[in-house]
Amino acid sequence: MKVLVITNDSTVFRYEESSAEEIFGGRVTEVKNLKRRIYEICETSFGIVSGKYGFISGDRVITRYEEVPDSEIEYKRLQERTDFAGWIQTVSENFDVILLFIPKEMMRIIMKEDLKGKIIASTSLEFKEEFERMGWSFYERKGARIGKKNADRIVSELLSFSSL
Repeated sequence: MKVLVITNDSTVFRYEESSAEEIFGGRVTEVKNLKRRIYEICETSFGIVSGKYGFISGDRVITRYEEVPDSEIEYKRLQERTDFAGWIQTVSENFDVILLFIPKEMMRIIMKEDLKGKIIASTSLEFKEEFERMGWSFYERKGARIGKKNADRIVSELLSFSSL
């Protein structure tokens, strides 16, 4: 089973230049910790929706930047400029499971795409019914981006897939 973990960038930069996965601290740390747990179960990749670069692989080397979006308008501008949702849709074809840990306004943009594979997301409660209709797994966002209970439940859900 191949899993892609996706989150958005942070205003907390740990380094001036590093891989996209390692350069961010703050709220991204919680997602990176979950990714490391999942890596023990199955093949796992990491992607970031960056305010400067759009959707990029976690291993891409980037430099610190100022363009960290944090509003509906800024996410829409980022989508217009980079088509991050389209890139996520394209990349999703190579994975069995996509985990999304992104703000609700960014989620609205991504939900318009035809994502492939099993989708699991920790997001706003307002998406619960729509996720259920789409067959996606919904976890209400707790904590910085995921929350410990949600992280444990997501790992359990992945373990149930890998045992099939």
